[in-house]
Amino acid sequence: MNQKKVLLVDDHAVVRKGIRALLDSVGDLTVVGEAGTAQDALAEARRLRPDFILLDLTLPDGNGLDLIPRLAEAAPGSKVIVLTMHEGEDYFFRALQAGAVGYVIKAGDPEHILAALRAVLDGGVYLYPSLAKSLVGQHLHDREHPVGADLSPRETDVLRLIAEGKSNKEIASALSISVTTAQTHRNRIMQKLGLHTSVELVRYAIRRGLIHA
Repeated sequence: MNQKKVLLVDDHAVVRKGIRALLDSVGDLTVVGEAGTAQDALAEARRLRPDFILLDLTLPDGNGLDLIPRLAEAAPGSKVIVLTMHEGEDYFFRALQAGAVGYVIKAGDPEHILAALRAVLDGGVYLYPSLAKSLVGQHLHDREHPVGADLSPRETDVLRLIAEGKSNKEIASALSISVTTAQTHRNRIMQKLGLHTSVELVRYAIRRGLIHA
């Protein structure tokens, strides 16, 4: 049997032990390595060239989101599936943008891990059910309410800066405009896009390629 190799990356040994036990219970998956830090994950990915990397987003020496593309460089062909406590849509969209092919919530049924591995093994992408529903809902919203086409070049610049976390004062300084004008642009952008929070603006900017996760 051609077993698929899995690398576990999580800073909690008890979590890695539980996942190892789960994967050992099926015949075509085998855990070939474990890592508790970002640096160890990169080293093990280069050494083992696993088929799958199950990756926690919270590591003691780095952000898992930043690690995803680095793992792809370290082990070309390895598929990264995020296994995390973060259920927020911002993490979800950023992980997909960074190159993850699966997103599983730790608090859910362990069977979701196997489902994710199976889906990716078959050439697909696995999204945790509640987040997949959110993604579909957002897609339908985009279809029903086309956005972005009528943003002016200046508004696009402001949107990019907002998504990068800049304050109105910083935006004003960067674009040589007044703070009041920066706030006016922000209000108009939200009105045009039908968005209400900075998180929604960040998500929109990532999906449209204005910034990168």
